[in-house]
Amino acid sequence: MSPQTEAADGQVVALTGGIGGAKLCLGLQRILPPGALRVIVNTGDDFEHLGLAICPDLDTTLYTLAGLANAQLGWGRNEETWTFLRVLESLGGPTWFRLGDADLALHVERTRRLRAGETLTSVTSDLSRRLGVCSEIMPMSDQPVRTMVDTTDGELAFQEYFVRRRCEPAVIGLRFCGADHAQVAEAAAQACRAPSLRAILIAPSNPYLSIDPALAIPGMREALRAGGVPVIAVTPIVAGTAVKGPTAKIMRELGLSPSPLTVCEHYRGLIDGFVLDERDARLAAAMDLPVRLCDTLMQTIEDRERVARCALELAADLA
Repeated sequence: MSPQTEAADGQVVALTGGIGGAKLCLGLQRILPPGALRVIVNTGDDFEHLGLAICPDLDTTLYTLAGLANAQLGWGRNEETWTFLRVLESLGGPTWFRLGDADLALHVERTRRLRAGETLTSVTSDLSRRLGVCSEIMPMSDQPVRTMVDTTDGELAFQEYFVRRRCEPAVIGLRFCGADHAQVAEAAAQACRAPSLRAILIAPSNPYLSIDPALAIPGMREALRAGGVPVIAVTPIVAGTAVKGPTAKIMRELGLSPSPLTVCEHYRGLIDGFVLDERDARLAAAMDLPVRLCDTLMQTIEDRERVARCALELAADLA
C-alpha cells in the first residue's frame, strides 16, 4: 500500500524514544496526511560530549522521519563518513561514543544555537524543517532531564551505561535527575490538547528508559490525558523478549517479568488500550482493557505501516 492512502482527519501524538519508537513514527507519518503527526521525544538520554549537546533520541527520530537513518548501524545518518573520529582517535581523544562527520555537523549547530539562547524545541523544529520532515518533532521538555542508572557497578549516566558499558552492569534502579524541576515543553502540551487530536500513542520504546523520563516530569501524565482522546500503548515485548534493546534484561534485573502484562500494568491509569503481538494472544484475556492483536515486528516499511494502522484502528474503536 502506498504512503498516505489511509489518511484520516485529525492529529495524532506519539510519545517515543529509541529506534523501535522511531519505526512506529515512520509508519504513522506514511499513513497520515502531512503535518498530522506530532512526536514527543524522550530527552533523558541527552548528554554533553566533547563540549557538544548530544540528543540521541531526538536525532534518531529526526533522521528516521527525514529518510536519513543509517539502516546498517541502526543509529546515526546514512552514507556517513568518519574522518573526524579517526583523527580524534589519533590525537588520543575519546571515541567510545561514535560521531560521524555529517552527524557531528548537526550537534555543532544545535550546540551553537542553544548557547545563543534558543530553546531545544525551537532548534529541533527548525532542523526538522530544514531536513524536510513533514511531521512535528519536539522534546519532552526544554529543561534538562538526565537518566541515571543505578547498577551493581555504581550509578552511571545513561550513555555511560548504554553505550560505553553496553548495558552490561545489572540495573538496580533508575532516577531522572532534574525531572522534578522540569516542565512539559509548551509545544508538547499544546499538541496534547489540540482540538483536532484523535489519538495519543505510546511507542514500543523501553518503558523504563525511554518513556518513564517523560512521565516523571510533573504534569506530563495530565497533559497526555488532557485531550480526552484514547491513549494506546504498543507492546515493546514479544514472546518474553525485547524486539530491540535491553528492555527484557532490565525488567528481569528489576525483579519484573518481561511480559506485555507487566508493561500494561506499568501504564495503568494512563492508557485506554493496548496493541499486543499476535504471538502473545493468550495473554489478551488477562488484560483488563481493550486489546488489539497485531504482528508488531517492524522489519520493513510495510510492517511499520501495519503496526501504525493497527494502533490507530484501536484508538478509533475507543473514541
